[in-house]
Amino acid sequence: MRVLFWHVHGAWSTSFVHGEHTYFVPVTPNRDADGRGRARTYPWPSNAVEVTPDELRGTEVDVVVLQRPHETELTEKWLGRRPGVDVPAVFVEHDTPRGEVAGTRHPLADRADIPIVHVTHFNEMFWDCGRAPRTVIEHGVVDPGHGYTGELDRAGVVINDPVRRERVTGADLLPSLARAAPLDVYGMRVREVPEHYGLSRDRVAVHEDLPQRRMHAELARRRVYVHPFRWTSLGLSLVEAMHLGMPVVALAATEAVEAVPPEAGVVSTRLDVLTRAVREYLADADRADEAGRAARAAALERYSLRRFLTAWDGLLQEVTA
Repeated sequence: MRVLFWHVHGAWSTSFVHGEHTYFVPVTPNRDADGRGRARTYPWPSNAVEVTPDELRGTEVDVVVLQRPHETELTEKWLGRRPGVDVPAVFVEHDTPRGEVAGTRHPLADRADIPIVHVTHFNEMFWDCGRAPRTVIEHGVVDPGHGYTGELDRAGVVINDPVRRERVTGADLLPSLARAAPLDVYGMRVREVPEHYGLSRDRVAVHEDLPQRRMHAELARRRVYVHPFRWTSLGLSLVEAMHLGMPVVALAATEAVEAVPPEAGVVSTRLDVLTRAVREYLADADRADEAGRAARAAALERYSLRRFLTAWDGLLQEVTA
């Protein structure tokens, strides 16, 4: 099929373009949020093709995969066709609801012509999707391989924009976690973390926006992966760390409680339990390795790329039939 979609979430998009379709990815001269084009930190296959807004007018498209409400207007403006009316469309909901969570109505809740695809069962449960058709296609990731060595007595964390998104990402928990283990924080806009929280560089080291493969290689050298997020549907960095074979210590929030089985790590709402688990993994490399192998096995079973792409093939065939 010929699929139009915007490059919004890098890790999800990387998995999505590994299917057998042709993926048209809008690109603008300044590569802004509506035209990022192909990824530049991870090699995408050649069937992901950049198209400018002007080129889209003459491009044959079988289905549009929307990810933000305003993309319905962009599709009509750039493609010249109305999603759900003139061209089949689905909407991928990556995020948890905001505001008054239990009563948050989805922006497409009143449309019966565009199915909403949730990336977690938590999302599907918590969004009010009204009369819109809905389904769940859980994440799948490109397997980076079992890279875990755990040779460094340090904990790894991946957070984008931790200062601005402080409580959402659980970044305010970093000082307590840093007392349990030296931390390596990876992600975008992480440079401000030590100064913002008054943490010394020997307790917290930051690694700004590394290419994905390099980040995975470095992360896998750390003894344990820590996932402090309070409010995200399911951070793909968690799934990637499990694929690497890392033991996990995670805040018991949103979908993390489903993603991490007991043998793969420690999941709790108690900060003292989390910090104790980090200390124990640092002190026992064999136990950490055993939990990491269980984490990888669980991730390969539930979040495999093959399962993800097969589910998407089925949905795209259904909406274009």
